[in-house]
Amino acid sequence: MSWVSKTLSSTLGQKLLMALTGLFLILFLVVHLAGNLQLLFPDGGESFNKYAATMASNPFIRVVSIGNFAFILLHVIYSIILSRRNKQSRPVAYAVSKASTNSVWASRNMGILGTIILIFLIVHLKGFYYEIKFGSVPMTSYEGVEFKDVYAIVANAYGNILYVAFYVLSMGFLAFHLSHGFASAFQTLGLNHVKYSPLIKKVGLGFSILIPALFALIPLVMFFQN
Repeated sequence: MSWVSKTLSSTLGQKLLMALTGLFLILFLVVHLAGNLQLLFPDGGESFNKYAATMASNPFIRVVSIGNFAFILLHVIYSIILSRRNKQSRPVAYAVSKASTNSVWASRNMGILGTIILIFLIVHLKGFYYEIKFGSVPMTSYEGVEFKDVYAIVANAYGNILYVAFYVLSMGFLAFHLSHGFASAFQTLGLNHVKYSPLIKKVGLGFSILIPALFALIPLVMFFQN
């Protein structure tokens, strides 16, 4: 058995992959948010449509997108494997459980939070990525150049109060997931230090609040502007 196979089959190796894929997805959230915030520019969607066209035509972005999907899949697969291993290693529950005193709520419910976020991703990809890639998208033009009016697709979705509520609620679950996952990833990678760990936790908490809040702000603003 090669060292790669040994790593992938070991609990430590799987935790490392969970941490690395998690950190990549955290970075992706920042990049994705920067692009999505252009939806709020008061230009009728011109900036966002040009941004979407650039992203769709850039070969490097296409490779990163494929990698992103792969990392999401790996993150989900190894989270399931590790959850099952944890249950199998403790088949009989403790007679007295005081989980709330030993860990935070998010750490005890990462599986549930991750499942909800996965459902959101599937719905989100179906409503946007799939429709834009394979559906019928209206066209618009700027300075005589035609662009897919991706902004119109997004604005239509964010005009639905049920979808907006689902989106905002999902961002709340994402915040809880990140609140534990951010610091946990650094801990798994062995980046613990009495001096820096408190700072990492504070940065992680700030990140877990700010990023989901800004994502949630976009559909709310667009809904009330409609």
